[in-house]
Amino acid sequence: MESKRQLKYAKLIQKELGDIFQKEAKHLVGSTLVTITRVMMSPDLGFAKAYLSFLLPNPKASFDAINAHKKEIRHALAKRIGKSVRVIPELAFFSDESATYAQHMDKVISDLHIPPAPEEEEEEED
Repeated sequence: MESKRQLKYAKLIQKELGDIFQKEAKHLVGSTLVTITRVMMSPDLGFAKAYLSFLLPNPKASFDAINAHKKEIRHALAKRIGKSVRVIPELAFFSDESATYAQHMDKVISDLHIPPAPEEEEEEED
C-alpha cells in the first residue's frame, strides 16, 4: 500500500506529465492523445512508473518515441516541479492496456449468441 506522501507525489507527477504531453511534447506524440492513467511512486520517491493510454492513430510509434525521449520529458518535469520536490524521480513508462482489453471484452460479450430460455408451461391446477 502506498503512503499518503507517495500518493501526493504520484498525483502531482500525473498532473504535470499530462500537461507536458499536451503542451510541450506534441512533437513526440503527434496527433495521438496520450492519457496518464496512473502513476506509482517508489517508497523513496526516486522512481515513478507512469501508465499511458493512447487514443487515435499509431500508439506503438508514440510509445516508442516517448521511451526514446525519457530524458527530455524528465527535464521538462524538473522545470515544473523542481522547487517543490527534493529529487526528480526516474521515469518508467508502461502502456496501459485496460481500455483495449475492455473494448475486446465488450466485443466478445456482444458477439455471444445466447439462445432465449425456453418458455415454461404453467401447470394447470384441477
